[in-house]
Amino acid sequence: MAVNSKKVAVYVVVVFVFYVIITDPEGAADYVQIGFQGISDAAKAIGDFMTWVANGGGS
Repeated sequence: MAVNSKKVAVYVVVVFVFYVIITDPEGAADYVQIGFQGISDAAKAIGDFMTWVANGGGS
């Protein structure tokens, strides 16, 4: 039976995440904060774009 490469990749990522959390919890917290900041910035940019579109797209 062949091992699904996607399943192996997910396991590797999960093990890596646990390794980072255990060995460097402060660094892991920084990574999470950076990720959420990126998501927040993307959501704000989408909101700004939708507001621009709703206002007629004028400059």
